[in-house]
Amino acid sequence: MYHFLHLFLVVLFFISAPVLGALKIDVSGAKTDPIPVALPDFAVQDIQLQDMAKKITQVVKNDLESSGLFRVVDQDAYLQTFLSLKDKPNFTDWQILNAQGLIQGEITKNPNGDLKVSFVLWDIYTTNQLMPQRNLNANENKWRKLAHIVSDTVYERMTGDTGYFDSKIAFVSETGKPNKRKRRLAVMDLDGENLQFLTDDKEVVMTPRFSPNAKEITYMSYKSGEPKVYLMNLQTGESSLVGQFKGMSFAPRFSPDGKKLIMSLSEKGNSEIYLYDIASKQQKKLTTHPAIDTSPSFSKDGKSIVFNSDRGGTQQLYVMDANGENVHRISYGEGTYATPVWSPRGDYIAFTKIKNGTFYIGLMRPDGSGERLIAEGFLVEGPSWSPNGRFLAFARQEKSSRSKQSGNPQIYSIDVTGYNERIFETPKEASDPSWSPLLH
Repeated sequence: MYHFLHLFLVVLFFISAPVLGALKIDVSGAKTDPIPVALPDFAVQDIQLQDMAKKITQVVKNDLESSGLFRVVDQDAYLQTFLSLKDKPNFTDWQILNAQGLIQGEITKNPNGDLKVSFVLWDIYTTNQLMPQRNLNANENKWRKLAHIVSDTVYERMTGDTGYFDSKIAFVSETGKPNKRKRRLAVMDLDGENLQFLTDDKEVVMTPRFSPNAKEITYMSYKSGEPKVYLMNLQTGESSLVGQFKGMSFAPRFSPDGKKLIMSLSEKGNSEIYLYDIASKQQKKLTTHPAIDTSPSFSKDGKSIVFNSDRGGTQQLYVMDANGENVHRISYGEGTYATPVWSPRGDYIAFTKIKNGTFYIGLMRPDGSGERLIAEGFLVEGPSWSPNGRFLAFARQEKSSRSKQSGNPQIYSIDVTGYNERIFETPKEASDPSWSPLLH
């Protein structure tokens, strides 16, 4: 399906106890199979917590397997049952399963009624404990969050990389016929749970983007009759117009420190990039060119901005300093480029590309080198990075079976190697994903 050179994952485990080897990317290697790990149901002393233990264990299993890096060994094959976290593993029983890691946990309740999740991680072959016992505490209604934090901890210890399971996805929920689409802002946990609708369907909304602390979302709305940028407080649900700009404002994103918004303003057909200080409400024009400049995104350190422009005759990617100086083109491949977004690691810029009528999600280095296309389709667009910079969410629409038009939009994720493409489960059709920062 893909017309590009993949990066491949090489996962090195247990090369030096007591720490597992780090996940590494190797262009010369072959794609490895998921690493087998054992995950018994978390132990309980109170029989009333048994269902909770099973639910938390299942969420951890789903998280780890969704990454494409892990395979949880079937519990029917387990020879040992843990009644308490104090029970030491019989490593011979686990070694015959060919599992490389063992996640052992217990669930109790604190005197104040809060849930307590305790767990350790074992190297089955060296019989070493790979981390000190970790204890997590939260109100019982936060049990899913506790499970995601367990998953993040295991992921981090076994890959050397930051986890990403305790995060959210903001998106545009869509319903209705193609010519009468209704769109609402929505947000949900990474696994599709805890769905919340943030707006009604009386206004057309697009491009939600999380703030660095995940407490606000900026987005574009046609509430006033033309595109305008808004800022929403996720705790209160209150939304406010950003600036009193003449003409249209759109394509907003936060600066890395969360104190500014960068966006496009269009007046009399000319689109330029502006910086808006949220506290002072002052604006600064960063580009001045008769061409269309739009879709800006800050680098991790806030010193550079990538955007797309047709100033060279076709729509391409450009990088400039944060003050608008030193503008230079970085994309030189065939086709046109759009919606660039800088990785939170700073190592890649993701983008949408259109070539010969086909849409692609691609990556390149900040200097434009190493371009790779990792997903394609009738319509794929709008990449958004996971908090650890190793996965991308994007919108996909396939061609309708009844016409040449696109079908129902859905949100997918894919890792930076171009493998492990998965759909996000949303209750309705969905587009314009935005991946939040890590929440813990």
